[in-house]
Amino acid sequence: MTIRSLFPTRIEVAPLKKKGIVAFNRDLIDVCDSLRLADKTGQRWSARHYPGGYTSYGSHDQMHRISSTFAALEKALDPQVRAYAVALGYDLRGRKLQMTDCWVNMMAGAVTHGLHLHPLSFISGTYYVQVPRGSAAIKFEDPRLDRLMAAPPRRSDLPPSEQLHVSIRPKAGQVVLFESWLRHEVPPGFTTRERISVSFNYAWHGRS
Repeated sequence: MTIRSLFPTRIEVAPLKKKGIVAFNRDLIDVCDSLRLADKTGQRWSARHYPGGYTSYGSHDQMHRISSTFAALEKALDPQVRAYAVALGYDLRGRKLQMTDCWVNMMAGAVTHGLHLHPLSFISGTYYVQVPRGSAAIKFEDPRLDRLMAAPPRRSDLPPSEQLHVSIRPKAGQVVLFESWLRHEVPPGFTTRERISVSFNYAWHGRS
């Protein structure tokens, strides 16, 4: 009997860059702190959707266009995102990838981010700026889950590639990349310090 594994879901976890990451993250934290203090619209949006946390998703979702620090982040991400897309087998000859959205997340303790995907995007990801001990992981869901019918539970000793949910705990300075259709969530954490991250989307354009 031959059993083949088909239709893989690939997630990349990698450092943003080799040098200068501590100073770069310090600059990002300063910008994030200043943004939250000034962003009244974002504060109101966050109070409705993420009580106890802050995100600029509902107010400033293109930070790479208004901040030189976030533009530097975009510059560092561009080649990594392209290499990831190529590794997935996509033909990018004559096509360009472009960051379309980029926003801040500052959350601690029991603040959660419910199960979701990133519609109208191609590649999505999160860069982790500050990750205190006890911070929540990012949890990915098997994209076939809603199609499993009359199936018994999976064994708990299966490797992550065979599980229906996989949690990844990135470190500060790391990027997590995934295809935008992959559903994911952030469950509650166990820390009083904030987990600070920057989420982003990429689209492609070029020849038809």
